[in-house]
Amino acid sequence: MIRKPISADSHITEPPNCYVDFIDPKFRDRAPRIKQLEGVGDAFVIEGMPTPVPLGLLAAAGKDPKDITTSGVAFADLWRGGWDSKYRLADQDRDGVAAEMIYPTVGMLLCNHADFDFKKACFEAYNRWLGEYCAEAPDRLHGLAQVSMRTPEDGVAELKAVGAAGFKGVMMPGDPAVEDYDSAIYDPVWATAVELGLPLSFHILTTKSGTLAQNPRGPRINSFLSIIRGCQDIMGMLIFSGVFDRHPGLKVVCVEADAGWVPHYMYRMDHAYKRHRYWMKAPPLQRLPSEYFAEHIYVTFQDDWVAFKTKDLCNVRRLMWASDFPHSDSTWPHSQAMLGEHTKDLSEDERNWICHDNVADLYGLTIN
Repeated sequence: MIRKPISADSHITEPPNCYVDFIDPKFRDRAPRIKQLEGVGDAFVIEGMPTPVPLGLLAAAGKDPKDITTSGVAFADLWRGGWDSKYRLADQDRDGVAAEMIYPTVGMLLCNHADFDFKKACFEAYNRWLGEYCAEAPDRLHGLAQVSMRTPEDGVAELKAVGAAGFKGVMMPGDPAVEDYDSAIYDPVWATAVELGLPLSFHILTTKSGTLAQNPRGPRINSFLSIIRGCQDIMGMLIFSGVFDRHPGLKVVCVEADAGWVPHYMYRMDHAYKRHRYWMKAPPLQRLPSEYFAEHIYVTFQDDWVAFKTKDLCNVRRLMWASDFPHSDSTWPHSQAMLGEHTKDLSEDERNWICHDNVADLYGLTIN
């Protein structure tokens, strides 16, 4: 029996009160807020970030591509399911989706904020708001909490707090404040995630090196092809630095970076390790890099048909389909037609694994 899919990566459209009403009072005057800007329309204005976040792409699911725009969009005109959980359940039903793992939107860009005290306050506010949003249907709305990683000690405390609050997973900032994730100072963070059973997600656009370039080579659309690199670099860093040798129970999710590239990336890592590890000073590993990727790293994707075609060249039990609702890249409300076409050559078990079972097993969901 084909099981109803679970989206492994969907999103919130943060409403005007998300940060203002839920943030620590001492940060309230600085809290991210929506303002109407001339020539832009409604946008989130964030102190310390020079570019406002226009709302046009935040809830563009289902739009004709020629109608997608970043400017001239008012919050009142956005698709309501992005911020109203009652409406979201109807949107899930329309798309034939059983449940969603839900990530932030503005919160992704906040990951790149330079002020980690401010960022921590924003993430804590978001987590409070998200808990209320998901409480409407806790069996169908599964929010991923945000943590700041202001220090490794903060990271441990934040993981414990969101675990106690009932969150099933965590979205990590791509760049921590102290050193980088290959440092042994983060071993307590990885150990805490394993102890609590919290998968750690790294999403596109949450690293300084993985953002849409304002001055790309050639037309700006060329920068769209580079946004997966931030996630790839993190996966390689964790593998080559021996994090999974030291923490064999750690589970990491590479989010919205597609998956068709994974087989070649696994080969490329193995080639680098076999041929170049001595002069490039790679630490010794207990296994080949590809084996760590196949075991520890889950990848989410929307309409990446290549991922389905190359499933036998990676670990099919680590592939997880997602709708990306309500973003501009979303397959909503046509997910069923798309999946029918892209999975037509898969066995029933393979389709269920990729579209339902893998995400359910990872997060401990009981959804038929």
